[in-house]
Amino acid sequence: MKPNLLFFVRGIMGLFFLLFASMPSEARFSVYAKEDSSLYKQFKGSVLDSKTRNELIYASITVSGTTISTISNSEGKFSIKVPAENQNATLLISFLGYRNKVVSIQDLKPEKNVLYLEPSTTFLEEVVVKGGDAKNIYAGVLANRLQNYGDDPIQMTAFYRETIRKRRTYVSLSESIINVLKQPFQSGSQDQISLYKGRKNADYSKLDTVNFKLQGGPFSALYIDLVKYPDFIFSNEAFDLYDFNLEENTQINDNQVLVLAFKQKQGIETPLYYGKLYIDAKSLAVVSATFALNVENKVKAGLMFTRKKPAGLDIYPTEVRYQINYRQQKDKWIYAYSRADLTFKLNWAKRIFNTVYTTSIEMAVTDWKKQEKNENPDTQKLSSNVIMSDKVKSLGDPDFWGKYNIIEPEKSIETAIRKLQRKALSEGSVD
Repeated sequence: MKPNLLFFVRGIMGLFFLLFASMPSEARFSVYAKEDSSLYKQFKGSVLDSKTRNELIYASITVSGTTISTISNSEGKFSIKVPAENQNATLLISFLGYRNKVVSIQDLKPEKNVLYLEPSTTFLEEVVVKGGDAKNIYAGVLANRLQNYGDDPIQMTAFYRETIRKRRTYVSLSESIINVLKQPFQSGSQDQISLYKGRKNADYSKLDTVNFKLQGGPFSALYIDLVKYPDFIFSNEAFDLYDFNLEENTQINDNQVLVLAFKQKQGIETPLYYGKLYIDAKSLAVVSATFALNVENKVKAGLMFTRKKPAGLDIYPTEVRYQINYRQQKDKWIYAYSRADLTFKLNWAKRIFNTVYTTSIEMAVTDWKKQEKNENPDTQKLSSNVIMSDKVKSLGDPDFWGKYNIIEPEKSIETAIRKLQRKALSEGSVD
């Protein structure tokens, strides 16, 4: 047993730490009754480009007339569970740059549905924005937040997943169904999270003497929300730090979307961000954003993430990428999905080979409603420094998620889960 030496790695959206220990923490979890599968039907399939047949990743799939939804994974695959009372409805599939598609649920098969989306080809008229430049567009985004996103607290059900890989091998997987109380951006109050249920899969033998865990994961996913937390990327000095540039417009269901690119100004040595904001041309609501940290200066980028570390170790990020999507409900836009992918390199003194860890977190809102007064779900509330892998049990049966919608796992994750399950069963160990 190695000494419990801690070093912390901090990012703009949460805290990471490495613990030198070979034994997992005790897991705490609740027991849930098996749910009646006759109350819902599950449909699986893929979302593809109708012309290229390429997968469309992170496409939105919603039961029309409801707030029930999911997204396609990084391979374009999805699964959605539809309650019995909604099985005469339709599915609405949407993706940036494509026309919406509506499909009758009654026409779907349980498995292998292939849904093709048509690229938007409508002529793009020139959009004249008041003020005429990129800076004023971004200023309009901030000024219109109340109109576009509302000021009501929203009760959300969401699926959260975090994975950790050592080089190419998955060493930890954690998945949870959580309740999110999303506070309005004007309130200044932090979003709240409660745990419904979850499971983990981990192979601690692959970690050698290093046990890499993620602290604050679900909160980290929420902090990617640029509408509520703009200062994580853009401070009040945004125009002094970033250059903004309008690129060629795109569309979503034939509605024009402005593409506002940004990058840090030359001469600024502090690592900042670069990426694109996708903005509805009429309302100036951000509908999606992708951005990454400039890690060219690895020393300064490493200092941004490191709070405390043992002697003889250098750690720095080699890639830090984020994505946030919003979903329109009537005249408002709702936080719908976020993802972060971070890769770190660990260099030990007097060791020939370094170690590379990649951690990914993602959260998808699968249902939501406006919060009623004095409504608080009877679930386990989580703190902002929670370690989800310590809060949930190991493994799980095939029907573990019951009626809840999840992000369909990629093939690599499915393979990792099966391997970890077989290993746990052969060793007879369950946390």
